[in-house]
Amino acid sequence: MVDNIVDGILISFEGIEGCGKSTQIVMLAERLRGLGLEVVVSREPGATPLGQELRKLLLDPAYNPDALTELLLYLADRREHCSRIIRPARARGAIVLLDRFIDSTWVYQGFAAPAAAAGATRDAVSAKMIETLNRLVVGSDWPQLTFLLDCSAKVGLERARRRNLETGAVGVADRFEQRHLDFHEQVRAGFLRLAEIEKERFRIVNAQQEIDGIHDCIWREISNRILG
Repeated sequence: MVDNIVDGILISFEGIEGCGKSTQIVMLAERLRGLGLEVVVSREPGATPLGQELRKLLLDPAYNPDALTELLLYLADRREHCSRIIRPARARGAIVLLDRFIDSTWVYQGFAAPAAAAGATRDAVSAKMIETLNRLVVGSDWPQLTFLLDCSAKVGLERARRRNLETGAVGVADRFEQRHLDFHEQVRAGFLRLAEIEKERFRIVNAQQEIDGIHDCIWREISNRILG
């Protein structure tokens, strides 16, 4: 079964803040490595040294750039990420698991951008421009499979705040976690809309169930689509 795996698989995980992407990526990576497969786990933004500096700027509540400026910073991070991590890993035949990728750009800087701040709006970047720039930046590094971990905005934010308490990061929620509930509801709606448009690539997983139940759903899809 493992011998039949397609080289250079790219799998992305998307969803609102607190949906549990990081936990599920770790669980999946461990299980795949148990089969003797090379797995590279990465994230956006911040996977490279340059990306780490861009991440500080992008998540710092002291800054509130417009959607296009924000988009260009994310794309600079993505270009470096693809060049230094994703492309070399795929060339070796590794399975790459990404915590956020192209779809977060369309949702955060596009669909949900007008709801970015309470009492204020900002212009969204058009879906056509985001698509064009994403294609330019990532080239052939497009996900073969994307898991959307879906939960209510209220549940996601409660989880994110609980995580900050557990990790000692109280009072330092990032710029996106600080945004109001309407924004996070728009983010969720944007992801669900994308999943409806690209049904072949997306798999929606109920992220309000138990952690092991979420993993089981993901593993069944991996078994059918990747390892079968």
